[in-house]
Amino acid sequence: MDDLRPSGPPHRPRDSGDAWVEGPDGRRYWGRFGAAGLLAHDPEAGVLLQHRAEWSHFGGTWGLPGGARHGGESAVDAAFREAREEAGVDPARLRVRTLTVLDLGIWSYSTVVADVTEPFEATIGDPESIELRWVPVSEVEGYPLHPGFAASWPALRAGLGRGILLVVDSANVLGSRPTGWWRDRAGATERLAGELQAALDEGLPADFDASPTLAWPRTVLVVEGEAKAAQPRLAPPHGRAALTIARAEHDGDQAIVDLVERARDDGSLTAVHVVTADRELGRRVSELGAHLAGPSWLLSRMDAARGR
Repeated sequence: MDDLRPSGPPHRPRDSGDAWVEGPDGRRYWGRFGAAGLLAHDPEAGVLLQHRAEWSHFGGTWGLPGGARHGGESAVDAAFREAREEAGVDPARLRVRTLTVLDLGIWSYSTVVADVTEPFEATIGDPESIELRWVPVSEVEGYPLHPGFAASWPALRAGLGRGILLVVDSANVLGSRPTGWWRDRAGATERLAGELQAALDEGLPADFDASPTLAWPRTVLVVEGEAKAAQPRLAPPHGRAALTIARAEHDGDQAIVDLVERARDDGSLTAVHVVTADRELGRRVSELGAHLAGPSWLLSRMDAARGR
């Protein structure tokens, strides 16, 4: 966790969170609106760690680039901004995987885990760092770590390099609402894809429950029949998960089963989720180890994203 002493420019933005929050037990946490840090993971180089300046809280230890969030700033944007300011990290070279929040009530710390899609050299951008270093995953525990990072590292390490695949049965999701979608299947599919992308931009629960961890899964929208003519315009922001369209050659259900079957042996995945209410399809993919959710699970998150 990152509760650095103030060291920013003299003229802070009006919404700056650069201030201490004090708990009822007298402990202080840096960041009026909470704080966020970035765990950038490169399969070859390891994870990017910051050797903290001696004057900072827990100075001399190693942790993640990060700091106080601004008012109204998302955790992902805050982590990217701080990493750019402190370590010269270009968000365009990252893809967000998960976001985990430690919420203490009076203060929160968000850890953003991102995959490096294009290798880069980190550069010290302010006095908060003694050194920046790419550390092999197997060697991280050998460093004198910031206590907060040390506590969270085992769980973070377990999820490195492994993601979630989300497969969406387009016809089944569209069919769950009487919107007249059958009159223009391609147009309805384009609207569905756009709303799904908006929900993905916000992140989805890592599990089909009230998981405290958000994820940006690899997402495939499977379309069939007349819907294959859909040409949605999908332009996710830097660092977020992109939505891809899979046009079934013949049968949409079989295309979904084929996707799940291929993913079953993919060592880069922790889980495969399928969104459908089709019982037979659900049975088939469940036997392959996929997790199931009905269209309402996804539609409620799409509605929430549309309302933001």
